[in-house]
Amino acid sequence: MLYEIRFHGRGGQGSVTAAELLVKAALAEGKWGQSFPFFGAERRGAPVTAFARISEEKYFLHSPITEPNVVVVLDKKILDVVDVTAGLKENGMLVINSGNFSKESSYGFRVCYVDATKIAFSLGLSVAGWVIVNTAMLGAIVKAVPLIRLESVVNAIRHNWPGRIGEINAESARRAYEEAVVL
Repeated sequence: MLYEIRFHGRGGQGSVTAAELLVKAALAEGKWGQSFPFFGAERRGAPVTAFARISEEKYFLHSPITEPNVVVVLDKKILDVVDVTAGLKENGMLVINSGNFSKESSYGFRVCYVDATKIAFSLGLSVAGWVIVNTAMLGAIVKAVPLIRLESVVNAIRHNWPGRIGEINAESARRAYEEAVVL
């Protein structure tokens, strides 16, 4: 089965890096994958979209994802300016950075939410005053859609950032996995 994942965030939150790390984790498990961003002259804080495809079998698609299985929202305020559920498949999953999210707010989709901002802030994951939530959101994705093992994501994070920064980001993913709520 081909899983298509669309990330919505703001420039500087790590949407593109999250998509890349998710694919690296899938590749380490012997799956096929690709990640790519979609943005123009974005700046820190502007809406950004990134994509990831993961499959058990080889595929040859190289286009933007218009009908994802999963939509990941790194900033809840994006919901006010972007229709993040556009094209989300009927049984799709919405994974959102939020301290609370009601089933009534789910747009009729399955939902997984986690307060990634709180987790990242508590671990000191910020750059220039911006809290970086991407690795926490990876933990929530893995809980919401058991497509890849958490340890594979943790290893991809550690490989991307060796040393202390990698360990802090790995802890962010682990905590989000534990704290994420699937409705």
